[in-house]
Amino acid sequence: MPSAITGLPLSVPEALTVFGAITLVLARWLPDRLRGPAALAAGALLVGSVTVLVVGELRWQMVPVVAAAAAAAPFALVPMVRRRTGRTPWRARWWLALPGSAVCAALIASGPVSAWALPVPEFPEPSGRFPVGTQVLEFSTRPEGDGRDDEGRTLVTQLWYPAGRSAPDAPRMPYLGRTEAESRTVSSALAGYAGVPGFLLDGLPHARSHAVPGAPAAREGGRFPVVLFSPGLGGARTQNTAWAEELASHGYVVAAVDHPYDSAAVVLADGRTLHTRVSATGDPEEDAARAEGWTRTRAADLRTVLTRLTRMGRGEADGILAGRLDTGRVAVTGHSIGGAAALQAARQDRRFDAVIDLDGFPHGPTWGHLGQPVLALTQEIGPGTDPDYLPRLTRVLELGAATNYLTVPGTAHLTFTDAPLYLPPVSGVVGSLGRTEGHRITAAASLSFLDAVLRGAPTDLPTALAAHGEVTVHRPKPHAVPQGTR
Repeated sequence: MPSAITGLPLSVPEALTVFGAITLVLARWLPDRLRGPAALAAGALLVGSVTVLVVGELRWQMVPVVAAAAAAAPFALVPMVRRRTGRTPWRARWWLALPGSAVCAALIASGPVSAWALPVPEFPEPSGRFPVGTQVLEFSTRPEGDGRDDEGRTLVTQLWYPAGRSAPDAPRMPYLGRTEAESRTVSSALAGYAGVPGFLLDGLPHARSHAVPGAPAAREGGRFPVVLFSPGLGGARTQNTAWAEELASHGYVVAAVDHPYDSAAVVLADGRTLHTRVSATGDPEEDAARAEGWTRTRAADLRTVLTRLTRMGRGEADGILAGRLDTGRVAVTGHSIGGAAALQAARQDRRFDAVIDLDGFPHGPTWGHLGQPVLALTQEIGPGTDPDYLPRLTRVLELGAATNYLTVPGTAHLTFTDAPLYLPPVSGVVGSLGRTEGHRITAAASLSFLDAVLRGAPTDLPTALAAHGEVTVHRPKPHAVPQGTR
């Protein structure tokens, strides 16, 4: 799709189509001397702009606009043609034309409104000093006893990393996959998982992030700390692209994992697509047991990916980042059930130095020592929030050492993802912070935390976090003595 006009959710041909359609509708109400030229000019403009859209790709938001123009065209153009051929011009009476014009105007208005509500996402420019590169890897592993993949698991992992300078016209990574075709597959799967028609998310495959695929790693910066990420249930590895690019621009390598049969769709390099198999039964006990199993499997996936990245960091595996990963400084993170998996992975594996839980309910047992510092960002708590959420999360955090907990006002569960960039700004769905403010808060809080715990930055962390929400600091209890060794 052609590039959108800055500040508008429409491309240039789409904007011209809207302008031509509304001019055609209004031509009926212009003075006689202006009516013909306006209708003729609008018709010519529509022929050109609609042709461009059809040859490219006509978005569903433009269909009612084109339909309204087609309905108005006979009433605007036929009288002009009859006059020029010497026949008596026919013109609908005003009391008949007015309702028709109003309906057509409403259809035309629905185009820009729906394009605004469900736009092609535009990603915020990363604020760090590094450009961002990206690379997609595949790691194969044996099954962890989940019974869903007897042939082993293939973990598609996308890296965002500090990169060197690329040419201004270097291609940017499609949002949801390595190619636009892969993006369309994932977009359709996300819509299916959410239970909405696929066309509502057809803008996602057109989106481009800021990362340049295969860009060389930045020469400066030494070895980069690593941040592993697990998406929400039925999500995709790219669901927090804006957050990942922001962290990468500040000198971190973010590795996001697609979990086979949990993510909405995982497209493998050989062309196969693994669709989600997760589902709810309606039985609370059975669903809780399933969630615990999915969390265990995800935690194992995260540990496997860390092992593979450790080899890369040692230079034992080829790649753009060979020898550049500092796997002695690693955070494990996730959204929703991915956050639960991050907590469990950290409890099981002391190679993880820190945890970021983005609104993840802790599935599984709440006991067991958690020696790493944790940043837990939660949605604004209200009457509709699971009443066991905060008590259960608090029990987990109180077993830890130097744990910070943050509730962000104005947020919903999807605020901590890219969803506000492309879903309607409905507070119950994406929060009330607008398109980009949720991303800014999530990224800023994450960077403050990561800089403090992985880089030893002299930061008053509670004060820094308090700028974004309500902070509760859980101090380590006397019995909370770190166990295990790296």
